Amino acid sequence: MKRIQRPAFVLGVFLFLLAGFGMFSRVGARPQMPVSGSNAIVNPSFEELAGDVPKGWRKATWQPRAVFEVDSSVAHTGKRSVKISSADGGDVSWSAVVPVKPYSMYKLSGWIKTQDLKPVGGAKGALFNLHGLDGFQTIAVTGTQDWTKVELVFDTEANDAVQVNCLFGGWGKATGTAWYDDVELEIVSTRTLNPRAAIDASKTGAPISKYIYGQFIEHLGRCIYQGIWAEMLEDRKFYYPVADKESPWKIIGDPRNVRMNPILPYVGVHAPEIRLKGNGEAGGIYQDNLAAVKGKGYIGRIVIAADPGALPIQVSLIWGPGAADRQTINLSELNSSYRSVPLNFNAEGSSESGRLEIVSKGAEAFRVGTVSLMPADNVDGFRPEVLKVLKELDSPVYRWPGGNFVSGYNWKDGIGESDRRPPRKNPAWLGVEHNDVGIHEFLNFCRLIGTDPYVSVNSGQGNEGLAAEEVEYVNGAADTAMGKWRAGNGRSEPWGVKFWSIGNEMYGNWQLGYMPLQDYAKKHNRFAQAMWAKDSSIKLIAVGAVGTWSEGMLANCAEAMNYLSEHFYCGEMPGLISHVAQIPRNVRRIAEAHRKYRTTIPALQGKDIRVALDEWNYWYGPYVYGELGTRYFLKDALGIAAGLHEYFRQSDIIYMANYAQTVNVIGAIKTTKTAAEFETTGLVLKLYRAHYGTIPVKVSGAAEPLDVAAAWKDGKKVLTVAVVNPTKTALTLPLSFSGVSIPKSAKLYLITGTDEKAYNEPGKEPAVKIQEINSAPFGTKLTLPPISVSLYEVQVVK
Repeated sequence: MKRIQRPAFVLGVFLFLLAGFGMFSRVGARPQMPVSGSNAIVNPSFEELAGDVPKGWRKATWQPRAVFEVDSSVAHTGKRSVKISSADGGDVSWSAVVPVKPYSMYKLSGWIKTQDLKPVGGAKGALFNLHGLDGFQTIAVTGTQDWTKVELVFDTEANDAVQVNCLFGGWGKATGTAWYDDVELEIVSTRTLNPRAAIDASKTGAPISKYIYGQFIEHLGRCIYQGIWAEMLEDRKFYYPVADKESPWKIIGDPRNVRMNPILPYVGVHAPEIRLKGNGEAGGIYQDNLAAVKGKGYIGRIVIAADPGALPIQVSLIWGPGAADRQTINLSELNSSYRSVPLNFNAEGSSESGRLEIVSKGAEAFRVGTVSLMPADNVDGFRPEVLKVLKELDSPVYRWPGGNFVSGYNWKDGIGESDRRPPRKNPAWLGVEHNDVGIHEFLNFCRLIGTDPYVSVNSGQGNEGLAAEEVEYVNGAADTAMGKWRAGNGRSEPWGVKFWSIGNEMYGNWQLGYMPLQDYAKKHNRFAQAMWAKDSSIKLIAVGAVGTWSEGMLANCAEAMNYLSEHFYCGEMPGLISHVAQIPRNVRRIAEAHRKYRTTIPALQGKDIRVALDEWNYWYGPYVYGELGTRYFLKDALGIAAGLHEYFRQSDIIYMANYAQTVNVIGAIKTTKTAAEFETTGLVLKLYRAHYGTIPVKVSGAAEPLDVAAAWKDGKKVLTVAVVNPTKTALTLPLSFSGVSIPKSAKLYLITGTDEKAYNEPGKEPAVKIQEINSAPFGTKLTLPPISVSLYEVQVVK
């Protein structure tokens, strides 16, 4: 996952970068409506202003720096043009969103004037392009040129809106000046859509791997901590000094009496020491914003040391403002050595702003090493309400621990007694890594929900020795060096983990330990040799990225991998059809590239190195659920369903796909402190995993704008047919069948709604659900509701 900066709002526009694409989106963006006549663009000559920008246009910046202007002294026609200039180099544009007819031919044209315009590196110059659509661009104008007309004829394909850019730079920076004027987008021809499809059940494809429904969890935001893991306290090992702006801990009493002691820490580099005045005044620390539920138990422990005069220490769980709205535990048998004391509370009231207090009214001092507090119904440290939803999701494989995180992670930090594991600053993201969830906890999590583990090793700042030791620790016999260490930590039998990836996104300069391809290929080969020396049965997944990187890895490392990883993320696109279509388009792009590699890279002859697309999703919008905690809508569910359809069509080349990520962080499931709920995208993954077939059958015909897929299941006793309708109108789909006899009704699972922006929230009645209709009409004509995913289970007629 490419690290993305927090969103910034500039003139009401939400801009963000997406890994590998440079896409951006605007929160609340609405396509401008065309005026009468042939030109679909409103204000094409920039004559109308809205403040200091042309009406209907906005500024977009990918790589600064550039100056945007409306120039009233230079114009091709009329009085104005738009101008972009840069002395230091910029990759920017004036942009407009324009509604178009899908599956139609359009001509985009406009006039460009340049002065000393110089592309830098691989940049283009000054041009017009359609944002997010590869190859949809005019020729570029460079140097010093008078007004020059450029144009592009293109097929809108599955797009009902496009973003037109007056682009300066383009896939790199440019310097100099460019003017743009008289931009025109006119329809050339359109295809009347009469969707229809033919299903030939006798023609089947490669079996669909169950691992297409994989998931990915990373130590990031509220995915594991405050998400899957039940720990209620943040920074429970005091990585940050108490009362520091980053710390969740606050001071009771005189702030001057709380100091971080670096000489007597229990774990990490210091511990909070509370010096007491001896006058009966309370001194201590607390953490608030804890969720307490009436009638629920809470358990934990505190590691604490105290001078005799400080006793007793009082630890209280508080759920209200009254004197009775608390339960207090008195600790009287303490001394100057750290001791772990169990905590057990029962809340007699509910609160979203409860707190845990640790105080004394005595003299001398006490120190707190660590504190832990969990609901008593936790399951081996995991949240039961989250485990319940994850079991319903039923993903067959989970990738862990990263992501960018893994490139700065030492797996040895996450083993042994949990309170003694060192707290670290998250190496790639915000916040603290408690190391409470390490390899033992992750593999136990996989056992609890019945899934296969997939472990990533650190090929960024780590080396092959560290990776080989991790393989031996996890899979080695109890008499090996690492196996003995594992047994000492409570697990005598090896886990036998099958899937291992070497690194994450090592092609990107955002990655810790990034290096050029030629050097990384050598490093990868060393890792593979060392890891296979410890367990030759493991399956290794190498880092890929379609283009030069994947080609180089396949050419130089084909003997040192079983699968090649690929990643993609999509932003918000204008137009419902456009937004949905980008997910399957990217799956197809990656599959087609790898299919081509098999014919062009000699090292692949005789090999079947398939793709593990182990990060894929939408990624856009504000962070509602913590760091990267975006919200998903009904329209995103349609895109994920269409993406699954494309995975099914590419079943011969794509072996695994890991939706990124599972909980909160761009997740399929969202949580509050006490509840968990499926996102719209999670409902789709749950639905297809549970009910869609495993043997794809041939679907032909022109179904556009619908997306149709079909597959056998249950030994060809049941045919599953799935249809995505990415339009706001109900559509009729004529269907013909061969190789099978079809009944007049079938069981239907339906996800639909009237609002493409409908979403679910944990703790509230879901706005989007899976509807089950036991006997829905089925046959040679289907009626598909607007904005819908329909999955039919058809009991075939013998």
